Amino acid sequence: MSQCFSENLLAGKVAFVAGGTRGINLGIAKAFACAGARVAVIGRDAERAAAAQADIEQASGESALGMSCDVRDYAAVETAIKTTAEAFGKIDILVSGAAGNFFSPIVGLSANAFKTVVDIDLIGTFNVFRASFDYLTKPGASLIAITAGQAEHAVPFQAHAAAAKAGVNMLTKTLAVEWGPAGVRANLIAPGGIEGTEGVKYLSSSQDGLDEAIGRVPARRLGTVTEIADTAVFLCSEAASYITGQVIYVDGGTLTGNGAYDCLRPLKR
Repeated sequence: MSQCFSENLLAGKVAFVAGGTRGINLGIAKAFACAGARVAVIGRDAERAAAAQADIEQASGESALGMSCDVRDYAAVETAIKTTAEAFGKIDILVSGAAGNFFSPIVGLSANAFKTVVDIDLIGTFNVFRASFDYLTKPGASLIAITAGQAEHAVPFQAHAAAAKAGVNMLTKTLAVEWGPAGVRANLIAPGGIEGTEGVKYLSSSQDGLDEAIGRVPARRLGTVTEIADTAVFLCSEAASYITGQVIYVDGGTLTGNGAYDCLRPLKR
């Protein structure tokens, strides 16, 4: 069994992770399972969903669910959530992490391409959260949306993702307000550059580009999937029971200076 920072922290919980068949979201799903939760994941690719299920089961020693589902299809999302609740008895934790992105200047961005990203990121998050409400443990449920720094800081060639994630931020904060009286918490995690992810591959096609990107991070390194996953486990645990409506940046301080740290050199001892 893989080690996690606090075994049994989520013992008895049931987690549903949208987009949980690869990358950061799969890391979160595995961390939930290692911390004692029963876990279901969805993704568009059926083979990848099955592989993710097997990966989670191997990591935790407990049965999991892996289902093929497009978050843009509300009825399909509703069915997947109902299947999870029927299999495991309830849903305590929900993560909306499905996303689409690419680089494009606005003048090179078609209306359909813009809509596709908004549909996956924003509409998909609405679908996942809205379809879950009747199945959530109340009080005690915890919702997490995966967002991005460009939701609050303009980044060139990212208008589509920025608009979508800004919508995700406000949707999630509004859920925190509306569903808070029922005992449901809703927060967001904004990862920085995370090693081994598709996002980093797109951002830095060369070693020089990667070094330049790392040079903008005060922590002077990329983050890890484990660091994002551990943050998610914390937010869904009793240790975070009074935290809701917040964006948690796990980015090594990237947005602290918004690029103003380029000129700094590593400290010499």
